[in-house]
Amino acid sequence: MATTWKFTAKEIVEKPDLFTSGHRACAGCGPAIALRQIMKATRGPTIVTNATGCMEVVSTIYPYTAWKVPWIHTAFENAAANASGIAAALKAMKRKGRLQEDIDIIAFAGDGGTFDIGIQALSGAAERGHDFLYVLYDNEAYMNTGIQRSGGTPHGASTTTSPAGKVIPGKRQYKKAIADIMVAHEIPYVATASIAYWQDVLMKTRKGLEVEGPAFLHVLAPCPRGWRYDTSKTIEIAQLAVETCIFPLWESTDGQCSLSPQSKIVALKPERKRPVKEYLETQRRFRHLLTPEFESEIDNIQKMTDKRWNKLLRRCNLVSL
Repeated sequence: MATTWKFTAKEIVEKPDLFTSGHRACAGCGPAIALRQIMKATRGPTIVTNATGCMEVVSTIYPYTAWKVPWIHTAFENAAANASGIAAALKAMKRKGRLQEDIDIIAFAGDGGTFDIGIQALSGAAERGHDFLYVLYDNEAYMNTGIQRSGGTPHGASTTTSPAGKVIPGKRQYKKAIADIMVAHEIPYVATASIAYWQDVLMKTRKGLEVEGPAFLHVLAPCPRGWRYDTSKTIEIAQLAVETCIFPLWESTDGQCSLSPQSKIVALKPERKRPVKEYLETQRRFRHLLTPEFESEIDNIQKMTDKRWNKLLRRCNLVSL
């Protein structure tokens, strides 16, 4: 699975956008940045299927569209099933001689449509081995329908369905390890990415497109509206998530796990690992954790972050810190 295309800044600037400006996403929208980056990594004819969610709503308000590729809106729960059907149809057309060129398929869905509502269809598509790239743009709540908590919402975050009060410190459960779940399906390629590192996003997108079979890309995409921060801070917060190891960058190729350069630096130089409190302080969805009543929750989040980070280091054959 050798990726030969070098993603230089000049090439990226010169390549036409396939997810264009003019959509109606919020200022500083992380998912919109993610989609633009990912579509820059396409290698040829591409079909996109998009689950109901923020990116579907803002990009295709009739009669307008921000897409310059064939695009299908599908229901909240079945982006992966839709991608499976497209892959099966293209395979049949090739077998019958009605199609000669290779066509890539990308399924986009948010955390609600992946961690929760869409996981059954995603698991089935992975088990059947359909050839497509599934992209989870993760803004950590059901942002399109009112900022309700999802399986991707982190512990301690205040949402409209996990509000912080005098007793409850926001969401009680920890974020579901969705990428680990996909690795357990033994598919060819699984990776995490952050919009703060565009070259990493592009390279992992291309790898996911090049493998034969299903590939899964989990992209952290901050949301100013739901996370409660200034719209100018999106990239800064996406980077801080990596530097605190709340969202480390790694990839699994045929079951072999390796850290991406940005997270490997932290593994080799642990003094660069920043405390999670620095990340939490940037977002008002966590502001209640900075009060005396809930300050112990920051320690709990740090412990869970360290636990998952050390588990990842062992999987990547690196010494636990």
